[in-house]
Amino acid sequence: MPDHALTTPADMSPAEPRAESPPHAERLSRPHVLLIAVLLVAAFVVVLNETVMSVAIPVLQTELGVAPSVGQWLTTAFMLTMAVVIPLTGFLIQRIPTRTLFVLAMSLFTGGTLLAFVSPGFAVLLLARVVQACGTAIMLPLLMTTIMTIVPPARRGAMMGNISIVIAVAPALGPTMSGFVLDHFGWRWIFGLVAPIAVAALVLGARYVVSVSETTSARVDLVSVPLAVLGFGGLVYGLAGVGESAEGGSGVPVWVPFVVGAAAMAGFVARQLRLQRHDRALLDLRVFAAGQFSIAVVAMLLGMATMMGTFIIIPYFAQTVLVLDPLQTGLITLPGGLLMGLAGPLIGRIYDRRGPRVLVVPGAILVSAAVWMLTAVSTSTGIGYLLVANTLLCLGLAATFTPLMTSGLGAVDEHLYAHGSAVVGTFQQVAGAAGTALFVTVMTVVAAGSSAPETSPEAVTEGVRAVFLVGGLVSFVLIAACLFVRKPKDAVLHA
Repeated sequence: MPDHALTTPADMSPAEPRAESPPHAERLSRPHVLLIAVLLVAAFVVVLNETVMSVAIPVLQTELGVAPSVGQWLTTAFMLTMAVVIPLTGFLIQRIPTRTLFVLAMSLFTGGTLLAFVSPGFAVLLLARVVQACGTAIMLPLLMTTIMTIVPPARRGAMMGNISIVIAVAPALGPTMSGFVLDHFGWRWIFGLVAPIAVAALVLGARYVVSVSETTSARVDLVSVPLAVLGFGGLVYGLAGVGESAEGGSGVPVWVPFVVGAAAMAGFVARQLRLQRHDRALLDLRVFAAGQFSIAVVAMLLGMATMMGTFIIIPYFAQTVLVLDPLQTGLITLPGGLLMGLAGPLIGRIYDRRGPRVLVVPGAILVSAAVWMLTAVSTSTGIGYLLVANTLLCLGLAATFTPLMTSGLGAVDEHLYAHGSAVVGTFQQVAGAAGTALFVTVMTVVAAGSSAPETSPEAVTEGVRAVFLVGGLVSFVLIAACLFVRKPKDAVLHA
C-alpha cells in the first residue's frame, strides 16, 4: 500500500471514536456540536494567553531584572515557535486522529502554563512560553480544519460568526485581565488563572472530542522539517530582529537570519512542489491554485500586519506618553473586542446570505479610518480618543477577517483543508512579526531623529504618528485587495 493510502476502519483505535453523521448534513450531530464546543473553549484559552502578555512585558522586565531587548523574547520566542510548528500542522492533522492531536496540543499548553506559574526566573519562564506556543500552534489550525470539515458550506458563515464571539472576546479580555492581575496579585497569577481553564478544557476534550476525518499513513518528510524550521523561523527571527535592532538591542546582524530564512524557504518550496505530486508534502502548496484563497491570504496578511503593529503601539503610547497604568491600558481594548464578538453572529448571517464583499470592503474602510485617526495623536490625547479608534479598528477587523477566512478556505479542495489552515496560520505569524517589526522600527527611527530627546513624550509621539501614517498607506492596499474577494461557488446563498 502506498505511503499516502487511507487507513481502514480496522486501523482506528477503539479509543478514538468517530462521529458517523455525513460531513455535509444540514444539521450537526450531537457529537459534532460537543466537539465544536470543546474546541471553542480550548481556543478561548490559548487566544487569551496570547494577549495577556501585551501589558505584562514591561512589568516582567522590571521584576525579573532583564533588559528590554531580553524581555521581548517572551513574545519573540512565542512567535518563532508558532511560525515553526504551524507549517507542520497540515501533516499532523491528516496523520493523527483528532482527539489524540487535541489532547497533545492541550497537554503542551497546560504544561507550559503550569511551568510558567511556578517558574523561578526568566529562563524557565521563556521555556514555558515556548511549550505553550507548541500547543497553541496546533490548536488553532485544528479548530479551523474541523469546522471546514463538519459544517456544510451554506452554514459556515453563521458558524464562523458564532466562533468569533469567543475568539474576539478572548483577546479583548486578555489585556484587561492582565492589567487587573498585575495590579492586585502579581505576574504569576496571569498564568495561575489560565491554568484551571486549560485543565478543564483538556479533561473535556479527552471525554468528548471525536475524530472527524480519516487519517493517512504518510510518513513525515525528514528533509522538509529542518527546511521549514530554518525558513519560517529565520524569517520571523529576522523580522523580530529588525525591531530589536532599531531599539539598539539586537546582537545578530539583521541580514543573517533573512539570508538563512530565504535560502531555506526556497528549498522548502521546491521540496513541497515535488512531494505534493504524490500527496506527501508537509505543507501542500496546491491550496494557492484556488484564486480566492490566494486573494484572501493576501488581504489577511495586510490586515494582520496592521492589527499586530497597532496593538503593540497603542499600549506603548498609552503607558509611555499618557502614563496610564496597566489596567487602564487594558481597558482601551475591551469595548472594541466585546463589540467584535457581539457583531460576529450578524456578520456570519450576512456572509451566508450576501457573500463576503458587502462585509470586507466596508470593514477594510473602517480599519483604514481607525488607523488614520491615530495619525492625529498628541501628548494631550485622551483615553477616549484611543478607545474610539480601537473600537473602530476592531469592528473593521470583525467584518474583514471572518469572511476572508471562510471564503478563502471554502475555495480550497476538501482534502486540502488542513493544509489551507496551516498556510493561513503560518502566514499570519509572519505577517504579525512583519507588522510589529515595521511599526517598532518606524517609531524608533523617527523618535531618534526628533529635535526632542529620543525618549521624551514629544519624540515618542512623533514616532507614533509616523507609524500610523505608514499603517494608513498599508490600509489602502487592504481595501484594494478586498475588492477582489468573492464567495466560493459551492457555498449556496440563502434567500
